Amino acid sequence: MTIDERGHGRGTCGVGTQIMHTERFERTKMARYRRWFASGALVVLAACGSAQADGTEDAEASDRFVRVINVQVAPITRERFVEEIRLTAVAMANRDVMIEAEESGQITEIFRDRGDRVAPGDRIAKIDDAVLTAQVAQARAAADLASQTWDRRRRLFEDEGVGSEIAYLEARFAAEQSAAALAVLVERLDRTVVRAPFGGVLDERHVDVGTMVGPGKTIGRIVQLDPVKVVAGVPERYAADVAVGATVEMVFEALGGATYAARIRYVSSTVDAQNRTFGIEAEVSNRDGAIKPQMVANVSLARRLMEEAIVVPQDALIRVEGGYVVFVVAERDGNEVAEVREVVLGPARRNLVVVESGVESGERLVIVGQKSVADGDRVNVVDR
Repeated sequence: MTIDERGHGRGTCGVGTQIMHTERFERTKMARYRRWFASGALVVLAACGSAQADGTEDAEASDRFVRVINVQVAPITRERFVEEIRLTAVAMANRDVMIEAEESGQITEIFRDRGDRVAPGDRIAKIDDAVLTAQVAQARAAADLASQTWDRRRRLFEDEGVGSEIAYLEARFAAEQSAAALAVLVERLDRTVVRAPFGGVLDERHVDVGTMVGPGKTIGRIVQLDPVKVVAGVPERYAADVAVGATVEMVFEALGGATYAARIRYVSSTVDAQNRTFGIEAEVSNRDGAIKPQMVANVSLARRLMEEAIVVPQDALIRVEGGYVVFVVAERDGNEVAEVREVVLGPARRNLVVVESGVESGERLVIVGQKSVADGDRVNVVDR
């Protein structure tokens, strides 16, 4: 091995010297990494110690924190409560009939159109009566002849004793038969005019001029809309609570919540085997025609009256596994706190329910915030 002027080895020994330099460099670098890691670990440990100290202070601060929840309350009082039976009913026309022809012939004239109001006896349509008019004239002539013949026979037989009793009786019965035949034809002629059987609205017309009709052919439909009847089915368990004359209140949502009051005029004597209900019917005035057949109404029927009942909003109730609870505000150690009460419920009406036990009159019921409190929580009553 030779060494140059700068002290660097040459030849094969130069390679070994280079390896020695590389090993020294790696050892130096690892020593630096160890120093950096040691200093970083100290920083982490210091930070962890600081975090542990801060956690202890937060725990002490949380022990001193007291949660106060804002609630709204309402005083519990006793009041008059009417238990209701809630039903769904349907409005129907008081009368709804199809008008049919009673004679055969062609429609020659129409007097009323769809939507027209008619009074009892108003003409709706006219059936051709030419044949019946001729038959009436023929029958009238025969009846006149029979009447005059009977009159002469009667005078001769009764006043002068002329003629036999058989001829007398034949003349009498012939006159009566002719008069009866004339009356039948006159009645048939009158029925060629189709008339309204009652007042109402001609809701449908099924014929036009020229239509051939016969007995039983539908001419149109008339509905009577004032008053209207409202029918509903009542569950059989209320059979003892419903009677004729009871007042019902009905609300038609289709009319913007319009409310009507009426009395029950009919209670069915039987229970429907399919749905276990019995029918009731009430009559409602409908002078403006706002209520239309087949409109749905929500009907409420008073079942019983409770004079001194504790009534609370249903929203104040909280459902639990064993039933229902409510919260009231009470005083404890000079603070207002929430107290939970198990309640026994009675009948309900709309958003109100009777509480039979669990709370007393004069207590303050939590009506807003009840789902955010627990038994014993401090509360702040707002909007007393």
